[in-house]
Amino acid sequence: MAVTSTESKTPKPSIANITYNIGLLMEQTRMVAADYHKTTRHALPVTAELARFDAIDKLNLTKLDGENGVDAIDSENTQEKYIIKGRVIFKGGKARQKLGQLSLESGWEFLLMVLYDADYQPTDIYKVDRKIIEKELENSPKDKRGSMTVAKYKAIGELVWANEV
Repeated sequence: MAVTSTESKTPKPSIANITYNIGLLMEQTRMVAADYHKTTRHALPVTAELARFDAIDKLNLTKLDGENGVDAIDSENTQEKYIIKGRVIFKGGKARQKLGQLSLESGWEFLLMVLYDADYQPTDIYKVDRKIIEKELENSPKDKRGSMTVAKYKAIGELVWANEV
């Protein structure tokens, strides 16, 4: 007995032809990450991408594709080069949360630290001059990861954006 197909011969769209609304995807990513953390008490590794997206969006920067360790530039005004890092602050988490290690071999001039609440919504963005960071790292006890606490970055940085909720 022969099987005949009733499917149309219309080709299926290829993934290359699909366009996405990145803002919507990021909002969905926040919801999934928050739900995952509430369920498992573990964090999904999405904060770095959210931080890059949010800093570039909120501060009207130009995204670079990891060019010489630089995530973005301020192409409208100063041509400042930024590295962007993010940290989610969970209630009841570690008191001395650290930001990931910074590559001092890269060409960035300023750190943008994006802080998030437990729902992965941005709360603050701090800008810290690389020269100040290098001076602080020289004067502090050597950490095996070469990083400082979020509180220290806040103390030496400048608040450049805050959520008005």
